[in-house]
This record gives sequence, structure tokens and C-alpha cells, in this order.
Amino acid sequence: MIMILFYFASFILILCSILIILASMLSKKTFMDREKNSPFECGFDPKSSARTPFSLHFFLIAMIFLIFDVEITLIFPLIMIIKITNMINFLKISIFLLLILLIGLYHEWNQGALNWTN
Repeated sequence: MIMILFYFASFILILCSILIILASMLSKKTFMDREKNSPFECGFDPKSSARTPFSLHFFLIAMIFLIFDVEITLIFPLIMIIKITNMINFLKISIFLLLILLIGLYHEWNQGALNWTN
């Protein structure tokens, strides 16, 4: 029974892969056109390149902010736990989640991702 499921899953995976490859080969979007790749500025030639690189360090700071922001939003439901559980369990969970945040912050600081001058 397990082998039949494995063969069926393999067949579906291969079939989907073939269909995706065929669709990409037959689609008309594969043609590269200079006008389609250029940025649109009301018919005028662009003043600067639209594909200028940005700072990788800024990207890292933005990702760290998003990760910690999501972790903070996971802490907010703890307020509702106060009504359900006792204070000791609430403190254990809160300290555990804050410890995870502090370990992550220490790791980023130790790796030098928070040094803006580099």
C-alpha cells in the first residue's frame, strides 16, 4: 500500500513538472523586449536606473525588524492566558519567550548585523 502511494505521488510530481516545463516553453512571455524591461515614466526616458542596488545591510536590518516584530505579536496573546492560567505558568511562558527574543538579539549583535557603520 505504501509503495502504491509512493508511485502515485512520484507520478503526480513528474507529471506536474512536465506540464510546468511545457507551459514555460510554450508561453509567449519568454521573449525579452527592451521596452518591456525598461521602467515606465510617462513616456520620457528615465533619469536614473530603476534597478539600482540597495544596501544589503539595510535589508538585514529590515529582516531582523520583521522577525522580532512577528515574535512580539506572538507575545500579545499571553494577555489572554492570564485569565485562564495561574500567574506562575504565565511568568514561565513570558520568561521563556523573552529569553528567546534576547538570545536572538544577542546572536545578531554577536554576528555584527546590528553595526551600521560596517
